[in-house]
Amino acid sequence: MNRFHRQSGIALIAVLWLTVLLTVIASGFAFSMRSEVLSARNALSSAQARVLADGAVERTMFELQRPRNLPDVWLADGAPHTWQEGEAAMAAIAVDETAKIDLNAAQDGLLMGLLQNVGGVDADTAQHIVEAIADWKDPDDLRRPNGAEAQDYQSAGSKYVPTNSPFESVGELQRVLGVTPSVMARIAPTLTVYSRQAGINLATAGRDVLLAMPVATPEQVDTFIAARDEALKNRLPIPPFPPAQGFAVGASPVWRIHVVARTPDGVTFARDAVVRPAGDPRRPLVTLLWQEGAQEPASAAPATGTSAQQNATVKP
Repeated sequence: MNRFHRQSGIALIAVLWLTVLLTVIASGFAFSMRSEVLSARNALSSAQARVLADGAVERTMFELQRPRNLPDVWLADGAPHTWQEGEAAMAAIAVDETAKIDLNAAQDGLLMGLLQNVGGVDADTAQHIVEAIADWKDPDDLRRPNGAEAQDYQSAGSKYVPTNSPFESVGELQRVLGVTPSVMARIAPTLTVYSRQAGINLATAGRDVLLAMPVATPEQVDTFIAARDEALKNRLPIPPFPPAQGFAVGASPVWRIHVVARTPDGVTFARDAVVRPAGDPRRPLVTLLWQEGAQEPASAAPATGTSAQQNATVKP
């Protein structure tokens, strides 16, 4: 009888352990399936957000090409535009590319001011970097007095030498001899390779770009920005900015577009693009840059005034 009870107890324990094991397996399977469902749902939402963002860029390009005499026309002035696509929230900003300093076309004085006033380097270091930039993009191997050619890079242990051609991207600047990571981080947001202009557009340039004017002071820049924003708000001509004499140009038909799309479940995707009109009906626009962007809200981008033509506010 005792043997029977012992066998019954062992059988009961085995059944209990089997039940626990099956429960663990079932729970693991359920968790795995739930994770896969969530992963698939997130992938779908991400794909939807990406498509919506790309569509928002297309709409922005269309709006920028509409006749300027229309009352609700969009301008490449940094003003945010927001709207709904079904339940998705869209936000877009466009700024003409002359709001930045063209690395290939800018005058040496503008680059000097940028390196000193924004990059935080002394005049001697700035002069060396400016001449090294010139040596990097010119077609010859002749070294400027303070510049750098292939031999200087080799002597410094560099794995690359100047391309002797224009910069293809702003990121290429970090390879130039003398450009440290800290300097690059400070000046990169102010630079472009797409405007092809020697100067900058005072109507859209940001604070750091305006500080690149060789004789500009922070106080002058801040005063000008306040006066400029007030003028743009009231659709008046922007005031003069004496430090920019010789460095100011008009807006160029090259637009930098930043859009953020947010799906109803909160997934966001940002797209950055730089485009220019081609003048060809078969290919009206040329895309110069197309990449994933930072996902900050559109209102965080550097605007240059309050637009009277903003669309409806995005619903939370």
